Amino acid sequence: MYKDALRTDRARRKSVFFIARFEFLYLAITTALTSLMLSLFIPPMIDSLNLVAYTGIGCIIASTIAVYILRNVRNYPGVEESFYKVPAFCVSYGLLLLILVLFRIPYSRSLLTTVFFVNITASFSIRAILHKYMKHRIGVVSTGEYARLIEISGVDWKLLNNPSDSLDDLDSVSVDLRSDLSDEWERFLASLALMGVPVYHTKHLRESLTGKVEIEKISENSFGTLSPLYAYMNVKHVIDWIFAFLAILTLMPLFIVIALIIRIDSTGPVIFKQIRIGYQGKPFWVYKFRTMTVAQLETDQVARDDAITKSGDNRITNIGRFLRHSRLDELPQLLNVIKGEMSWIGPRPEAEILSRWYENEIPFYRYRHIVRPGITGWAQVHQGHVADVDQVREKLHFDFYYIKNFSLWIDVIVVVRTVRTMLTGFGSR
Repeated sequence: MYKDALRTDRARRKSVFFIARFEFLYLAITTALTSLMLSLFIPPMIDSLNLVAYTGIGCIIASTIAVYILRNVRNYPGVEESFYKVPAFCVSYGLLLLILVLFRIPYSRSLLTTVFFVNITASFSIRAILHKYMKHRIGVVSTGEYARLIEISGVDWKLLNNPSDSLDDLDSVSVDLRSDLSDEWERFLASLALMGVPVYHTKHLRESLTGKVEIEKISENSFGTLSPLYAYMNVKHVIDWIFAFLAILTLMPLFIVIALIIRIDSTGPVIFKQIRIGYQGKPFWVYKFRTMTVAQLETDQVARDDAITKSGDNRITNIGRFLRHSRLDELPQLLNVIKGEMSWIGPRPEAEILSRWYENEIPFYRYRHIVRPGITGWAQVHQGHVADVDQVREKLHFDFYYIKNFSLWIDVIVVVRTVRTMLTGFGSR
């Protein structure tokens, strides 16, 4: 048993070392190429070339430190691995900037900033490539609630029925820590932890792999607390307002062009207004570019049906299809951000009539209003547009995951994935 554990630890360390070495080489190459490209725009002076050289070498060292930091969490599968990337690069490049300033070492601010963002992007692309071709192999202790865990695809699962089972080539072990474990199992798991083999709680691992918090009722045990981090919420609100104001000033010409095209394409107002449920369960008017033909609502049932956008909906106009695909129809919601009703990132606000319906069907649905609704969100980039109750219940699991992990880092991941969504049109209707 202990020989298997040692082999597992060595195999895990070898795998992590290979990934770290591959990422270091990749980032070193991107740093060198970025430095070379920027140097072409700098006059051929010795001092200028020294700036590029000092900055380039410093960026390679900073990237190496970031890779070293990430090495300790590299083995953790699922979305939580992404949480550490931005902090790791912020810490390493922050240290680099501090050293350059304190020791008065000449450097290029433009090159440092460019390489910082290029290498963060490159690191995320490496993760996507490696996860496509390298599956985690995880041993699952067959006690407690493990059945739903091994149904998740993308991982090579191996059931461990007793502590004497072989652990060859396993990256980590998962166990339901709330189950009734025998003394032998507890000694075995303690030995694995002491040897450096990661041991994960089944519920936590499932959340990380799926990006969802699956709960049947709200309890403090699911979130640690029912309230999100209000300190970050207040800072985020200020940042939201500043960026929304700057975005409106910058994108005003685009607003005008889209408005003119909508008026030419179909009759009706340029802006579509709808009452939706927002922060703390309060209704507000949300603004969007109109993408559908104008319809007259009649009964509550008709209103509810019309509030649901179906696949291939024939009410969508020609320009409306493009606006929905690119998510440009959401731009007027910057006004909602300015008014403090929405955030850039958060659970998507639902139409009032749909929200009341969902609240009747799903008792804990209202909890999603604990944070400001967003123009984009964790559920949006994972699931896209949904309407029926079963899909909404699954969407809630994504929303609850976002609320549970409410922080700058999950917001950064949503931003990165939103760019991909805008380019691919994922989830649009």
